[in-house]
Amino acid sequence: MHSYLKYTCLLLFIFLLGCKKDNPLTEEQDQQTEEPAPVAESRISPNDFLSDKKFNQLEVEILYVKGFRPRAASTDNLKAFLEQRLTKPKGITIVEREISSPGKAAYSLADLRDIEAANRSRKTTTETLTAYFFFADGDYAGNSGNSKVLGVAYGSSSMAIFEKTVKDYSGGLTQPAVSTLESTVILHEFAHILGLVNNNTPMVEAHQDEAHGKHCNNKDCLMYYAAETTDIAALLTGGNVPQLDAKCIADLKANGGR
Repeated sequence: MHSYLKYTCLLLFIFLLGCKKDNPLTEEQDQQTEEPAPVAESRISPNDFLSDKKFNQLEVEILYVKGFRPRAASTDNLKAFLEQRLTKPKGITIVEREISSPGKAAYSLADLRDIEAANRSRKTTTETLTAYFFFADGDYAGNSGNSKVLGVAYGSSSMAIFEKTVKDYSGGLTQPAVSTLESTVILHEFAHILGLVNNNTPMVEAHQDEAHGKHCNNKDCLMYYAAETTDIAALLTGGNVPQLDAKCIADLKANGGR
């Protein structure tokens, strides 16, 4: 009886010892499933988009109001543009999602920030850089005169396209195709996020049109000031989306891009 008790105690000790050895593995597995830490928007720079120094992949989130989704050709053009200019070896993805209309005829910058805060689901983490677009069913509240704003970049990774205005000035008999005007504005605003012109991506050679803010002085360049207003509609001939000129490309390359 005494030997049986000693044998039982020995088995129990071995069992408990085995359980203790399992605990560190369980803790390690728990650590591996923790979500990556978020990165504050204020810490994101154009170099983070252009280079792979901190982030080697990018996710672009597109939110749109029903009936105002961007054309597939436009999002394809955006992806091609980013793949051409950014160094992201793990790839660039675009995700799209429909949201309810905020019910406004015109949107202020404060409105856009509120909509983003309530609806943006992709946030930059230590693993993945993100960017955000909102395609609005109204005009820009800051419009004045005959020229209307088609898009704005208002944060380190945030942009809005006034899709109603884009549609009003495209697709007609004497107007550019919707995808042409749409692509022009989308690429123009993202190029501002990339730091053009002299917008936290330093210029290799002076080419800023200071009279029109952070824009290029070459009227044939994607970063010409008119590209974000309805003034560009008259300049889009032959259905071609404007390209970055050599000076803008040189700036991006010098800041980690391609």
